Amino acid sequence: MAEILVLYYSQSGHVLSMAEHIARGIENVEGCSARLRTVPDISTVCEATQDTIPVRGHLYASPDDLKECDGLVLGSPTRFGNMAAPLKYFIDKTSDVWLSGSLIGKPAAVFTSTGSLHGGQESTLLSMMLPLLHHGMMIMGLPYSESALMTTIDGGTPYGASHLAGSNNDRPLSDNEAQLCRALGQRIALTAKTHTS
Repeated sequence: MAEILVLYYSQSGHVLSMAEHIARGIENVEGCSARLRTVPDISTVCEATQDTIPVRGHLYASPDDLKECDGLVLGSPTRFGNMAAPLKYFIDKTSDVWLSGSLIGKPAAVFTSTGSLHGGQESTLLSMMLPLLHHGMMIMGLPYSESALMTTIDGGTPYGASHLAGSNNDRPLSDNEAQLCRALGQRIALTAKTHTS
């Protein structure tokens, strides 16, 4: 069984919704399962102790989740064209995972949500790819054979799945956005399954 880690940070729930669609895509592939994990908020003043179980969403990630996965899909809302600080904070503490080399050669993909169409979706996706490249992962995007990529008027890029939440954060995932999330999950699962066989 190939297990794909879907690791995300979500503030308003849009990235969480995307993560769940990606997990559905993963689990549509026979012999593959999704492990959904999130990261805690961080304090802007000092280190704060979080409860061990989040109020909403999925369990908090640990370095073991990274070491045990057969593939990784990483998601964050956009913060000025970059990944959100809580996800970056978690990734910055993965030196032991890097030293172990446990992510080398495994497939990875990224996803994001923004308030505006040109609010930095692609630069955020690219920012999340950088540490994955340092970990030696194989970065995968969405090919244009996904018809929704050519017809979407909201989210969706060849760099990864994306969502346009709107300036009031009130737009749910469109059919195209949800379809592209599932396609991304399925693509990573198929690749991971091939590499673990």
